[in-house]
Amino acid sequence: MGKLIAIRHGQSTWNAENRFTGWVDVDLSEKGVDEAEKSGKLIKELNIDFDMCFTSYLKRAINTLEIILEVLGKKYKYTKNWELNERHYGALTGLNKAEIKKKLGEEQFRKYRRSWNIPPPSLEKDSEYSSRNDKLYKELKKIPDTESLKDTYNRVVPFYEKNIEKYIKSEKNIIISAHGNTIRALGKKIFNISDKNINLLEIPTGNPLVIDFDNSGKILGKRYLDQSRKKDIITNT
Repeated sequence: MGKLIAIRHGQSTWNAENRFTGWVDVDLSEKGVDEAEKSGKLIKELNIDFDMCFTSYLKRAINTLEIILEVLGKKYKYTKNWELNERHYGALTGLNKAEIKKKLGEEQFRKYRRSWNIPPPSLEKDSEYSSRNDKLYKELKKIPDTESLKDTYNRVVPFYEKNIEKYIKSEKNIIISAHGNTIRALGKKIFNISDKNINLLEIPTGNPLVIDFDNSGKILGKRYLDQSRKKDIITNT
């Protein structure tokens, strides 16, 4: 039986400020560091070894993984993959969510934030938040200026199918430290969630989601390790 542990990074400084973050490379808040440490302790209680570890290019996810590995007392190698980056929030990047909700209205705000295929307006290419001049992405030919969840799915899921799924079917244990929309995209595939109902899948910060698979890729079980902070796991809807 293979295990996939998918964890959204601990609270970031912009999470704490209620701002749209996307590809902006902000770090963990103090609470986020605490959440990562607690995640490491919960994972350690599983008493298992991991064969592969994956994270995004963004330090809030990288640092969450490194804190977890430190708590585990392991020096596992990991790979950084831009495909696991958070969804790009376009022109909403850096803005306060409550203020934007008031400005746009509930319905439009919800469409931009939670719909399957409606992206926010594009971020200006000369914006201080643009990733176009970031050295991290110098090899990336198509840097997004905005993304819907569908766009995020279309990079996350092919990466998962090519680089991770085969190992899970070989009964390997995998950790992915990434982002809310990264894991929502994976959840849509793994749990077969419909376009209509994917907005119902909420991913809490710093709470490891453990999914058990058999060697055919069938799900045998799923659970959050911190049950006090769990969210409903929507499936087959």
